[in-house]
Amino acid sequence: MTNRLNFQKKLVLIAGPTASGKSRLAIHLAKKIKGEIINADSMQVYKQFSVLTSRPSSSDLLKVKHHLYGFLSVKKYFSTGEWLSLAKDKINQCIKKKRIPILVGGTGLYFNAITKGMSKIPQIDSNLRYSIRLLHKKIGQKKFYKKLIKIDPLAKNIVNKHDIQRSIRAFEIKKYTKKSMTQWFKDTKALFTDDVFIKLYLDFPRMELLNRIEKRTKQMFKEGAIQEVIKFNRLKIKKENSANKIIGINEINRYLNGELSLKETKEIIFIKTRQYAKRQTTWARGQMKSWLKVGPKDLNLLIKKFK
Repeated sequence: MTNRLNFQKKLVLIAGPTASGKSRLAIHLAKKIKGEIINADSMQVYKQFSVLTSRPSSSDLLKVKHHLYGFLSVKKYFSTGEWLSLAKDKINQCIKKKRIPILVGGTGLYFNAITKGMSKIPQIDSNLRYSIRLLHKKIGQKKFYKKLIKIDPLAKNIVNKHDIQRSIRAFEIKKYTKKSMTQWFKDTKALFTDDVFIKLYLDFPRMELLNRIEKRTKQMFKEGAIQEVIKFNRLKIKKENSANKIIGINEINRYLNGELSLKETKEIIFIKTRQYAKRQTTWARGQMKSWLKVGPKDLNLLIKKFK
């Protein structure tokens, strides 16, 4: 497989479910092809969370140049559009230095933005955003989604009924611009031509991936996951803040409050991570059909080749 891949003058994308070994492959590849790694994971941007988000370790960060990891406070709002703007700048910097940009992560929306572009939706009025979030909090996701489809029937084609963040986003776009998010997406232009990309998706058999997730969950607690959450709690972040979506925060807080044993906490985190990996895989089947699938054997061959 590696003989078919010419990395020169390319933009490499490495995606896959959580715990599939994306960062490990990226580091070996970057060392071999004079590349630099750019984060494409929405949770690894936060400076306060390195353990629960499985951010590359300090030693990994020293092996090759990494960008957009752990630079943002959990107090800050951070959108896909903001990530795209920063990622574009980092890509251009790499190209100027004759380095190959390698984008790595598990956030599908980021990869969609970099490969398909992003619509230039105006910045939504902060008062409107706040009122819509209050409405969602008051009536819950099920009723809120029905209201969304009532004002924007096209949204059902691109917004899953269980996706809270995307439902709220679609609602505020329609309310503020009087135009469906679907219509905004249709007017989108890509930043790069598709032939510039090498798109690798790490595709693991279910049981092998579950074993990796279980090992990672145990390792997180050895590396200080509980202490990380205790420090986070001191910041008194609002519940609607995106950082609160990080798997492990709620579960560890329940442990700290005496609601769960440590064993139960680890088990629930494992289950939620497993569910998240399944959602990532399902999303990739629909959105990443053209990507080159890399299985465990392929991954090991790639890593050996790049050592």
